[in-house]
Amino acid sequence: MAGRFEQRPTRTTVRGGHAVVPVSVPGPRSGAAGAGGGRTREWVPPWPLDLRLVLGPLRRGPADPTFRATPDGSVWRASLTPVGPGTLRVSARAGVVRGEAWGPGAEWLLDRLPLLLGEADDPEAFEPRHRLVAVTRHRRPGLRLTRTGLVLESLIPSILEQKVTTDEAYRAWRLLVRKYGVPAPGPVEGRMFVMPEPRVWSLIPSWEWHRAGVDNKRASTILRAVRVARRMEEAVAFDPVAAQERLEVVVGVGPWTSAEVVQRSHGAADAVTVGDLHLPGIVGFALAGDRDADDSVMLALLEPYAGQRHRAARLILLSGRTPARRHPKMPRGDIGVL
Repeated sequence: MAGRFEQRPTRTTVRGGHAVVPVSVPGPRSGAAGAGGGRTREWVPPWPLDLRLVLGPLRRGPADPTFRATPDGSVWRASLTPVGPGTLRVSARAGVVRGEAWGPGAEWLLDRLPLLLGEADDPEAFEPRHRLVAVTRHRRPGLRLTRTGLVLESLIPSILEQKVTTDEAYRAWRLLVRKYGVPAPGPVEGRMFVMPEPRVWSLIPSWEWHRAGVDNKRASTILRAVRVARRMEEAVAFDPVAAQERLEVVVGVGPWTSAEVVQRSHGAADAVTVGDLHLPGIVGFALAGDRDADDSVMLALLEPYAGQRHRAARLILLSGRTPARRHPKMPRGDIGVL
């Protein structure tokens, strides 16, 4: 997974200066369960809706402390909104979506519930050019592209996913959010946490990054990003291309990372992920039988979907048509045990 890296200082000036860091980094407390009062909203989408399909890209592994899907079909999310921590529970019954939210960010989350579930998306603009894509689209009528309106909550885990296996990235996200985040407000069953505020990320000591298996390059990129957190979040108001340009101003954030972010924060239908280890081969195999396709071949194959290339790639991934593994898995490392 490619990021754009340049040689930059990685001493204490990058790692947070000489600030004295306590054993437990301080953060805002979300309060007791139900903090801020529970609020509800009902909304009827004028299209078929598959909650888990729409919100699935926001989940960072099966043990993501900010995301939970429960047996009753509900989806829970713990988010750091511009007005504070919030927990959102979304359920759908008989075509009616019910949102319940708790914490200081409850109203913010409910106001943007339709956007989160794809209201701003326009799947009708998509025209399948391959039978595989057409069949998958027909079988997945509830697919729409989510739009969270939040940048850092996608940027930080995307940086953690650079150049490592997904298992390693998910583990790092889980450990850091559980240790430095705050408990999710509301009647959450089990343990859910809201990701740390930018200030808290900036105070995480180097040895804790190391214990979580995060190397200096990725940790330093996150620290550079949180120092300009306000400028990063401003990108929500930009179109996806301009937003990617804003994100890539941060050294260590390249086209792969910025695309992964705007796909979630903006619902960017054309933000195809380049620099990925697996995606070009999957797209090449599905559309042309070319399992060795690189980025240039993938982009050529997706050219007929210009303006909707991310949606096309998503449908290809959902089709299940992937090449059989021919090479060993990417080696998994853990610098935390060294």
